[in-house]
Amino acid sequence: MTYLLNSGFLVRVGRVLLVFDDYKDPSHAVDEAVAADDFDQLYVFASHAHFDHFDPHIGLYADAVNQYIFGYDIRHTKRVRAFPQDKVQFLDTYSHWEDEDLSVESFDSTDTGVSFLVTLKQQGVRIFHAGDFNWWDWDGEDRETRKLAENAFRKQMKKLQGLQADVAFFPVDGRLGEQLDKGAKEFCAETDIGALVTMHSVGYPAWQPPAGFFRPGHEVPVWSPREPGEKNVLRDGRLLK
Repeated sequence: MTYLLNSGFLVRVGRVLLVFDDYKDPSHAVDEAVAADDFDQLYVFASHAHFDHFDPHIGLYADAVNQYIFGYDIRHTKRVRAFPQDKVQFLDTYSHWEDEDLSVESFDSTDTGVSFLVTLKQQGVRIFHAGDFNWWDWDGEDRETRKLAENAFRKQMKKLQGLQADVAFFPVDGRLGEQLDKGAKEFCAETDIGALVTMHSVGYPAWQPPAGFFRPGHEVPVWSPREPGEKNVLRDGRLLK
């Protein structure tokens, strides 16, 4: 796994490359991976149309891409017109797409667009990428607004309860102050994941789970990357760095 920026990651599973929410890639990790041509399939995901999750530069990889898989709201942007439409698949919430190698389920977000559960069929690997799904509990908001945010989060968690994944990419956003990890804590408590990779916290110190963050007996390894190009490996359910 290679951190790109914000919520962007390049994930290699065998000879399959998955790119998630790549809006900037300062370390040129995706450029180098595509140029190396050491893969059989390349899938590029964008969870929603926000500028820091979807950028037209990913269209430069079109010749090498098997499929672009985008959240539904991206279809309404001018930026998507430059992509080869025969290689673009838009997913509504709670929808499904698959080919011979990959199965993708979409879930709702508490912001816009979708989150993805990706299953690599041959390898049996499952990856969850939350996009901007989170418990967005902002300091300074009035009580009613904060309650609405909680209700929206908990409503979606009912759909995700019991979800199994080898690794989950989930926001731990420093802008939320003391509430930065509320969503991640609830997500980890109600799902069955092998590892947690935090995202969406550019410019803040690397986060580590505080005491009591995980349910007893359900602790998982955590990676909180900060520098573009930073790498980690998930093997046998363990992060190696």
